[in-house]
Amino acid sequence: MMDAAEVERLFTRSDGTYLFARWGRPIAPIVFGVDDASLSVIKGAFEALCTLAGHSMTETDPELGSNVMVFFFRDWDELLGVPDLDRLIDGLTPLVARLSAADANQYRVFRFDEAGAIKACFVFLRMDDELAALPADTLALNQAVQTMVLWSDTAFSERSPLGLLDDGRVVLRPEIGSLIGAAYDPVMPPTTEDASHALRLAARVSVALEGINE
Repeated sequence: MMDAAEVERLFTRSDGTYLFARWGRPIAPIVFGVDDASLSVIKGAFEALCTLAGHSMTETDPELGSNVMVFFFRDWDELLGVPDLDRLIDGLTPLVARLSAADANQYRVFRFDEAGAIKACFVFLRMDDELAALPADTLALNQAVQTMVLWSDTAFSERSPLGLLDDGRVVLRPEIGSLIGAAYDPVMPPTTEDASHALRLAARVSVALEGINE
């Protein structure tokens, strides 16, 4: 089960502020740096999460073309050679320097519309030994989960959103899946800084999990 305190922790940032946002438009992903087989797996993960959330996925965003851009690469400096990326990501050069110095292997940048809902997300994955060792479906599902809503910057620092079944398959933890579904309930706000939002989410997660366990 997942109580309100746990839900609140997942959306409380390291500076102590509560901040939640979900997508306000259909998701239109594009992936760079992988072969066709991996591309299919990654898009399949986004499609599965959209189905879970009751959200839409589309081929093209009318404003941006693609609003989820996933980049796979070996070295952070490669991003500096991507045409026009510096126009999409403010401060790209110092960001690359900071991520390289930290030996980071992933980073996400979100953009928001006038109402505060997510309108774009840029996912950067440096394929070090750790990420390269992951099966493609596991890596894809993990990234899709972390893109569907604006989680806290520390949300999954202690525990992954994924779980391992007895047969060795990696799946989305039921409580995280129920939480994403609750977050996209049409009566819930697309964005909020009010921590009481966690109480409303937790109530919906509890009902959803009871249904799964019946």
